[in-house]
This record gives sequence, C-alpha cells and structure tokens, in this order.
Amino acid sequence: MDSSSSPNSCYSVGSTSPSAVVLLYSKELKKWDEFEDILEERRHVSDLKFAMKCYTPLVYKEIIPCKPSDIKYSVLNSEEVHYIIKQLSKESLQSVDVLREEACEILDEMGHKLRLGAIRFFAFTLSKVFKQIYSKVCVNEEGIQKLQRAIQEHPVVLLPSHRSYIDFLMLSFLLYNYDLPVPVIAAGMDFLGMKMVGELLRMSGAFFMRRTFGGNKLYWAVFSEYVKTMLRNGYAPVEFFLEGTRSRSAKTLTPKFGLLNIVMEPFFKRQVFDTYLVPISISYDKILEETLYVYELLGVPKPKESTSGLLKARKILSENFGNIHVYFGDPVSLRSLAAGRMDQSPYNLVPRYIPQKQSAEMHAFVTEVAYKIQLLQIENMVLSPWALTVTVLLQNLPSMNFDALVAKTLWLKGLTQAFGGFLTWPDNEPAEEVVQSSILLHSNVASLVKDQVVLKTDSGESEVVDGLIFQHITLLTCSAYRNQLLNIFVRPSLVAVALQMTPGFRKEDVYSWFCFLHDVFSDEFIFLPGNILKDFEEGCYLLCKSETIQVTTKDILVTEKGNTVLEFLIGLIKPFVECYQIICKYLLKEEEDYFTEKQYLAGVRKFTSELLDQGTSKCYDVLSSDVQKNALAAFVRLGVVEKKKVNSDCILNVNEPAMTKLEEMLGCKVPVGKPVAAKL
Repeated sequence: MDSSSSPNSCYSVGSTSPSAVVLLYSKELKKWDEFEDILEERRHVSDLKFAMKCYTPLVYKEIIPCKPSDIKYSVLNSEEVHYIIKQLSKESLQSVDVLREEACEILDEMGHKLRLGAIRFFAFTLSKVFKQIYSKVCVNEEGIQKLQRAIQEHPVVLLPSHRSYIDFLMLSFLLYNYDLPVPVIAAGMDFLGMKMVGELLRMSGAFFMRRTFGGNKLYWAVFSEYVKTMLRNGYAPVEFFLEGTRSRSAKTLTPKFGLLNIVMEPFFKRQVFDTYLVPISISYDKILEETLYVYELLGVPKPKESTSGLLKARKILSENFGNIHVYFGDPVSLRSLAAGRMDQSPYNLVPRYIPQKQSAEMHAFVTEVAYKIQLLQIENMVLSPWALTVTVLLQNLPSMNFDALVAKTLWLKGLTQAFGGFLTWPDNEPAEEVVQSSILLHSNVASLVKDQVVLKTDSGESEVVDGLIFQHITLLTCSAYRNQLLNIFVRPSLVAVALQMTPGFRKEDVYSWFCFLHDVFSDEFIFLPGNILKDFEEGCYLLCKSETIQVTTKDILVTEKGNTVLEFLIGLIKPFVECYQIICKYLLKEEEDYFTEKQYLAGVRKFTSELLDQGTSKCYDVLSSDVQKNALAAFVRLGVVEKKKVNSDCILNVNEPAMTKLEEMLGCKVPVGKPVAAKL
C-alpha cells in the first residue's frame, strides 16, 4: 500500500533529505467491509429463475434511452469524426463518401449490440459454472452500495485488476446480480475469432478494439468518439483494464494510458460535470489459467482464442478453484483529482472537435491518476493462506517439515497483518487444517508426504512435460502466488535489501541504495511517480512498527529480533536482484552488436537454462519472460541498452561500460553515490 493513498499518514520531514526524517508516520489499519458470498443464494434458487428475474437497473439521471444503433449514428454524425474525415480526404485525395463508408465498417467491427436476452443467457450459464468451480464468490456490499449511488450521479468507469479472463465475466455477472447496469467492456479483437462466442460477447456488452492502431487516424477518431459517446450519455458503465492484458505473474503490470485519456477528455472539455473512476480488486485463491500462464512465461506461444479451445477446456468444470474476492473500491471523482492541478481552459481555446496534442502537464496528470488507481487496486487485494504458505516453502526448498511450515506461516500471517495486508484466514479452524487445505487446493504443485511438504518436480511419469522441465513449471507457478505478497512487502523489502548493501547503516547511504533499487525495479512494481521519499518512509515505518529497525538522526539500526524479518524480506526481493544480474551477464557476453527483442528473449532463455542445468544458478525466476521483458525495459530506460528504430524494426545495442557498472552496483561491488546521483 502506498503511503500517498492513505489520508491518515504523516511523516514529519524537514527537507527532502532522508536525514531529516523523524518517524512520526502513522497509518491506521483499514477497516475491511463485510463480504457477502453471492453463490450462497445461487445454490438455493433456480438458475433459470435468476436469469429471468425482473431486471430494472438504476441508471444515470441524465440518460436519454437509446439503442446500440443510436450510438453508432451519433458517432458517425459527430463533429469530431466529420472533421477527421474532411482532413483525411484532403490528405489522401479519397472522397468523403469512401472514408465515411470506412468509418461505418470500423463501427460495425468494434460496436457492441447489448441485448437483454444475451445477458440472461450469460447469467444462467455463468451461475452454473461459478457454482461448479468456485466455493465462494465474496463481494463487499458497501462498495456495491457506493457504486449504485455513483451510477445515478455521473458517468462511471470501472477499472478492475486483470488476472484472468474470468474478470470481465464475473463483473458483468455481479452487476446483473445486484440490479446494476451491465457494463460495456473494451475487449481485444482476439475474441472475434471465436465463432458464436465472439457475437455472444458483443451482445452482452463487449466492444472490440485493435491491439494497435498503427497510426490510423480514422480508426482512432471513430474509436475514441465511440467510447466518449457512451460515456457522455451515461449509457452504461464503461469497463476496461488499465494493465491492458492479463498479468501472467500476478504482479500488477505498468498501466496503459490510451483508454484512460479518452474517458477523461469529456470532463476536461466540459461535456460532463464529473466522471467517477472505480478501482476494483479481484483476488483468486487459485487462478484458472495458472498453467497456461507458466507455459507462456517459459516461451510457449499463447494459444489463439477459439471456440474449440473453449470446448476442450470443459475439463476445468471438474476442478475446484477455491474462493474469489471482489472488492469495489470507493468511486474516485475526476473533478476532485483535477482540482487545483489541471485547468480546463486550454480546451476552450479551440473548437472541441479539433484533436489537440496532449500537453506534458496533462500527460503527467493522466500518468499519476493511472498509478493512483492501480495502487488502490493493490491496496484492496485479498491474500489467501496459500500465498503465505508457498512463500515460506520457496524460501526453504526442496521440502519442509509440516509443523515447521505451519509455525512459519503463522509468523508470516502476523507480519502480513502488521504491515496492513488483508488476509482471509478462517479463524474458527486450526492453523494446521488451514495450511493443509491450501496445499490440497494446490495439489498440482505441492503435496504432503508423511510429515514433509514438498513441491512436485515431475508429473509422475517424466521430468519433462511438453518440452518443458516440470520443476520449472512448478516453481514459476508458485512464484506467481509469492508475488501477491510483494504488494504488501515491496517497500520494506527494498529498505531491507538497501540495508544489506550498506556498510555502516548510515541513513543517507541506505536511502541512496533504496533510490537505486527503486529506480531499477520501477518496471517490476507499481510506484507512484515522484513519490520515492514517501516510499522509503513507509518502508522504514513498517520496519520500525514490527520492531525490526530503529531510526536515529543519522543511522538505521537493526534490532536483536530484526534479523529474522530482514532475512525474510531480503528473500522476497533477492530473486529479482539476481535475475537482473544474470541478464546483465548475458548482455555483456552478447556477441552481436545489434539485436532485436525477439533475439534477446531467445538468447537470454537459452543462457539462463544452461546456468540452471549446470547448477551455476538456482534462480529459476530468471526463466520468466515477464522478468526478462521488464529487465530490458529498465535497461533501456536507464540508458544501459540503447534502442532505435531501423525501418519498421526496433534494434537494441548494449552500452558496455554502463552495463558493467550496473552489474557491479547490483552486486554491491561499487557504491551508488548520493541519491541525486544514484542514476547511471
């Protein structure tokens, strides 16, 4: 949780230097709302009766009833689309009629056809499926009540976390369950390739967007006007994922800004009084696509979405995926966020329909809003006992005594709650049963053999499955659940690693190392831009609160009992430090002067596999393409890898002196310098 998102945090700081920090920081533990299991009622009421219930959702107070065809007509006849068509006609010498026809085709391709019949069909089908594969679907009712009020007051944008395809199905199901308008959802074009299913999704509220617009001005104009028209009319809540795609590693992905820019524009052009942004956190005990994700992380291409693939996946109906927790956060007023920050007047200087280049100030504001929403999503994520258990297991490979595992899991439970994490833990069950149940739920990767808990290293028949080493599949599957804990622990963990890297524990030196690590890993974890001092303060505060460290005017001292906590926290972040070191080594030995990202991924995968096979390294996390891509993005941002466009391809080149220095800094072979000079 980020300190900036808490109204109850105060850190007395005399300057921007950490030497002036006095630990007066305080953060109240969040009072968690009561959750309701919506499947409880579904198990006692006919699915058909549920699907055919009287559905009269509360709607936006200024709504003008319209059909999907009315939305399309409004877009085609908008001043914005007319303007772009005229401009393109002059540039391309194509007739206005031809371009207008192209705009019609784009709308036909992307537009939804929301129909009550399709919604009822999905309500019936999903009720049956969810009851079959989930034990509970828990929702915070207070959040639903706030959403009900928000939908009637202003246009609403739903911004859920994205861990599974279940996310958007679940949200539509929940809103139908609570008699709220089913959202219109931004979906990838991949789904249109699924016969029947694509059209069913379209009729249940999905509108389809291309992954890239390729500089197509007409497509951008039609798409953005389509989204803004739905938003302005209060037609239905607009839903999209800030991350842009499902996170394969269970860490929140850095945000994409395109759609957020679009939905914020009507407010700044004074076309709506306000817009509510609703962060939604969806947490899974067991992710339905977990094995598929690991295959992708290990380099197996993502299978194309198809109806036949969906039918083959029916076997999941015989599996148990535990519980889902859906937390609807407080609606965030865009007007409140912009107050005192952004001026609407620049939009009054030219006609509204003329596209304007985004100012640096507006880009910074949109970026800040995106990160704030993601931090709110992270703050409301729910942790299961398995996330704790598997984290302990991964730090004690290859196996662990069951009683010792229970004791350590309970210790970690206390630390997680002390750090403000929201943990679901059945209080009426003995700890041994809770841990055993979580192992049973994840029996595909772990088992209890006599009194030892072991992670599976073979499929029972072979150590290799589909060309992949089974142990790697198991370890990366487990890493995804460990990564969920990093939401809570990343800031104190970075302080812990900085302490380990700092000889003498001088506060200023610890802060320098923290800044360095924070900068390097800002593609791995979500940090609010420009908030580095507060992140350091929060990390220190949590470590003080757990009696791990004491902060004096000049030094940070580790307490007698603090070593256990620090050792655990270092164990959470060290795999990422080691991953980046290994990737540095690979790039320094790269013989080709110039290479593409595709060549980089193939080369680093081969290099890291050889290290693991030889036993030179035990850092299996480096096999993840997620880490490999994040490391490359960080290296480009830090200037240790240069990226340039040649024709239509992006070519990469290693800056060897800078890369050598970075590798040495990660290995603590050279100091990082003062905070301001801590960048390469």
